[in-house]
Amino acid sequence: MSAYHEARLGELVEHVGRAVDRFRAGQLDAFEVDGVIHQYHRAAQRLWTFCSQSGAQVEATAQVIEDMAAEGEAIDWWQHGMSAKARRAEGSDA
Repeated sequence: MSAYHEARLGELVEHVGRAVDRFRAGQLDAFEVDGVIHQYHRAAQRLWTFCSQSGAQVEATAQVIEDMAAEGEAIDWWQHGMSAKARRAEGSDA
């Protein structure tokens, strides 16, 4: 579970890094980067909640991760970090 959490958290951090790089290149303004940081925060919270199970829940969560990997599926934690307003604008319910 810890390896999964660290790997997904690293993916989320990459989003922030790309936004900061784009800010430095003059492609994003500070408000846009702030929005990315907020999305990161929401996504990281949801990931932490998913991964911070105990007892029998750990086994069940690990099985969900294993089953999804076997099916070639993955949870898009970045999408889960979108604000409700952004999800509505995209027409998504993630």
